[in-house]
Amino acid sequence: MRTQKNEPCTAEQLGYRSTDDPAKHRQQNSMKRLFIPLLTVVLAMTFLTGCAWQLGGDKKVTTTQPTTGQQLIDLQKAKDSGAITDSEYQAQKAKVLGSK
Repeated sequence: MRTQKNEPCTAEQLGYRSTDDPAKHRQQNSMKRLFIPLLTVVLAMTFLTGCAWQLGGDKKVTTTQPTTGQQLIDLQKAKDSGAITDSEYQAQKAKVLGSK
């Protein structure tokens, strides 16, 4: 094929058509080598962010208001333990019963 030892190979000798550019071929090969790892990273990120949204991204905090009966029981306990006076108990009881 080659006539001298130090003579570079031609594109035709390497199997390229005369219209192929060896630099373009090297660029295409490097893009092919990067495609699978890049695709793997993108898919992993998509999967992990999707899981994160499912696992804890949509927590709803709900607060419950104690029932009227529970409020009255709590007031009675506070009065019995001496935390509030009888007049404070009556005022809070009227407030609880008046709001319902």
